[in-house]
Amino acid sequence: MLIYKIFRPDEWAAFQADGQTLGAPVDLADGFVHFSTREQAAETAAKHFAGARALVLLALEAEGMGEALKWEPSRNGALFPHLYRALRLDEVIWAKPLPLVDGAHRFPEGMT
Repeated sequence: MLIYKIFRPDEWAAFQADGQTLGAPVDLADGFVHFSTREQAAETAAKHFAGARALVLLALEAEGMGEALKWEPSRNGALFPHLYRALRLDEVIWAKPLPLVDGAHRFPEGMT
């Protein structure tokens, strides 16, 4: 199962340069890296990245993250994937632009 992470351009550049990341400021504050499922990603973008341009959407394989990935209740009681360790660049399956079109982020078709 693929899970998704949205980064701002500077966060993505730092991740690429370092080869690993503890995430964005919200991740650092909460003590884990936040992810979304396919069904949750659009709401995450609207809630936390409204109006943001030049975002990057990463896809990662949940099963490959081992026991450090926990599914925990969050927004409206839905289970969200949270990673309790650094995210490694080699875990990224793909990275694609997440353009802002007419005020909403346009996700890649199929997100697979």
